[in-house]
Amino acid sequence: MQKFLAAALLSAAVLSAPAYAQSPQPADRAAPAATTTSSQEKMALKGNWRASKLMGLDVYNEGNEKLGDINELILDKSGKVAAVIIGIGGFLGMGEHDIAVSMDKLKFVEEPMRTSSAATTKETTSKETTTGAATTTTTARTSNANDWTPDHAVMSGTKEQLKAMPQFKYSDYN
Repeated sequence: MQKFLAAALLSAAVLSAPAYAQSPQPADRAAPAATTTSSQEKMALKGNWRASKLMGLDVYNEGNEKLGDINELILDKSGKVAAVIIGIGGFLGMGEHDIAVSMDKLKFVEEPMRTSSAATTKETTSKETTTGAATTTTTARTSNANDWTPDHAVMSGTKEQLKAMPQFKYSDYN
C-alpha cells in the first residue's frame, strides 16, 4: 500500500509540473505589457523640436551677426538640457572655440532671419523689397509647417565676448 501511495504521489508531481510551469506569473514579476496607443492617447508633441534638428542650428546676436552654431546638447540624468555647446568662429569646424551656455541664454526663433543675401533653405514663399541700393529678402514659412526645428537661435554678446569665455572641452568632464 505504501508503494502504491508513493507511486501515486510521484506520478501526480511529475504530471502537474508542466502545468505548473505554464501558470501565469504574479503581476509584480511579469514583464510590462506592450500597450497600443490610440489617436486619443497620443502624446501632445506638436510645437516641440527634435534635438537632432537643433545640431548645426545657427546662433545670432541681436545685431543679426552670426556668432556660430549649436554643436551639442548636454542632458542631465532626468533628460533636461543642462548645457548647450556652441561653436564660435572657425571654418568647417576647424578653429572653433566651443563654449557651454545654459538653455535660458538662448532664444529660439521660428521666423527666418532678415538678410540682404539669399533666402534660407526653409523657404516656402519669398518676398523681395528693393529700397535704394539694398535688397532685403524675407522668407515666410507656411502656417502649418512642422519641420520640428526652429529657424535660428539668438543670444546676447559679440563674437569677441563669447571667444573670451572659457573654452568647453569634453576631456575636462570625463
